[in-house]
Amino acid sequence: MKSRSFYHLMAIFTATVWGATFVSSKVLLEAGFTPALIMVIRFVIAYLCLLPFWRGKIFCNTVRDELMMVALGITGGSLYFLLENSALLYTQASNVAIIIAATPLLTTLAVQFISRQERASKRFYAYSLLAMAGVALVVFNGEFILKLNPLGDLLTLGASVMWVIYSILILKMEGRYHPLMITRKIFLYGVLTLAPYMIVEGCDITWAVFREPVVVGNLLFLGVVASLICYWAWNVVLEKLGAIKATNYLYLNPIVALITSWLVLSERITALAIVGTALILVGMYMAQKK
Repeated sequence: MKSRSFYHLMAIFTATVWGATFVSSKVLLEAGFTPALIMVIRFVIAYLCLLPFWRGKIFCNTVRDELMMVALGITGGSLYFLLENSALLYTQASNVAIIIAATPLLTTLAVQFISRQERASKRFYAYSLLAMAGVALVVFNGEFILKLNPLGDLLTLGASVMWVIYSILILKMEGRYHPLMITRKIFLYGVLTLAPYMIVEGCDITWAVFREPVVVGNLLFLGVVASLICYWAWNVVLEKLGAIKATNYLYLNPIVALITSWLVLSERITALAIVGTALILVGMYMAQKK
């Protein structure tokens, strides 16, 4: 029987890896990949790597449960990524990052007042807002440029809502199916529901690009680590800690993105970003503290 500390560490690991995916995806975008193609490849890699570890039933016990799996593939996969990446075409990356960072707060509100599966104290909300303020400082990183674009910002909010729904649905499947089976279904239906969009969008990538070590390395990182390992770990964490405590760790994403951008892309880190990092860490810690 693992202690709850172990699952907290799993949540920190997952949030850290997902924070690094922004830079990894940027490298692939610069190599000519489209956002949709990146998502399909990473989910296909994850699905194929997962097959040897889970040889259970193909379908769920009921049609309703199978449809729930389809919904998980859409909300946590295809539609989430499409909305988030499409938003970047209409609004600034800083807008997208800040709105996406509101996902933990939205999840807390939805779980407490809509699904009523968990409860959060006023103290938790206060420190979540403190972490949100830190996110804003980290995202802007000394350049306070915020231009509202209704379409882009609404698309981003839609992506955030998709992740909230995904978290709630995972809780509803708690204990009914093995986490590996749920994870496998998410990858499968994520790819299948994105296929029509891929057909319309087309693909101009050449096979020669897959011979570049940087491309292969980033695809394997996104497919094996960020998708296979982290989606499975996140589903376990949601079941063990609950959606409110688990999603609170997603505030780590901007910090990790900031550090990896500095290490890989040589982007600068300002004093305000350091202050923002401190606010995020304090807000996260105090929110989790009993």
